Amino acid sequence: MAGNAQSVFLSGTPPRVFAHRGLTQAAPENTLLAFVKALATGATHLETDVQVSLDGVAVLSHDPDLTRLGRDVRIDQLTMVELKRISLGEGQGFTSLSDALEAFPDALFNIDMKSDAAAEPTARAILDQRASERVLVTSFTEPRRRHALSLLPGVVSSASSSLVAQAVAATNLGLTALVRRTLQGCVAVQVPERLGPVRIVTPRFIEMMHRVDVEVHVWTVNDPIDMIRLLDSGVDGLVTDRADLAVAAITRRT
Repeated sequence: MAGNAQSVFLSGTPPRVFAHRGLTQAAPENTLLAFVKALATGATHLETDVQVSLDGVAVLSHDPDLTRLGRDVRIDQLTMVELKRISLGEGQGFTSLSDALEAFPDALFNIDMKSDAAAEPTARAILDQRASERVLVTSFTEPRRRHALSLLPGVVSSASSSLVAQAVAATNLGLTALVRRTLQGCVAVQVPERLGPVRIVTPRFIEMMHRVDVEVHVWTVNDPIDMIRLLDSGVDGLVTDRADLAVAAITRRT
């Protein structure tokens, strides 16, 4: 596998279960409780998102604002102390990336940076917690992904949206060398099965990714029938809101 030889992020044998924002059946997303529940059900990885607080702390949140909580305020307008005081339900508040890494010292974290400002705070939290070997850092945006990696030598990453698009095009043309060059330094592609009418995850795409030593992780898969179908097709990991169902499906499959 490409990337840092010291990384344990993709250690062990697939399939991998990425708990998308934790397990949120009885816990708010991206909270410590959601992560506890995900790990307890057997998820192999925790998927999470990073925004930045007013005081420059990497905070776990998919959304850039509190609209879903009925508040007209952005994450970056509040300090980390203020964010921690906000109730998300079930006794949970916002948590920092550093606190999450510290709370789960053996967990493997898949970290999606949601803003350009998130790169440096994300890197700082990972380095402060000495967690470089157990995280994957990624972003839909290529400059953002590269910025973070420049601050985190050896940390593994998955492909940004632009790299995935290039890899799909090169795969369709059968250009193995170009696919390998495009995805250099990436250990995985993390993609939806379809993007509108376009099917991304095809047998040809999976075979090509494996040929260039890159894993295929598909999001967001919540139906056990789809989980088994995708695993049978050769994908290496499932990003899912229902880690409990994914673990059960994999157990039945084996």
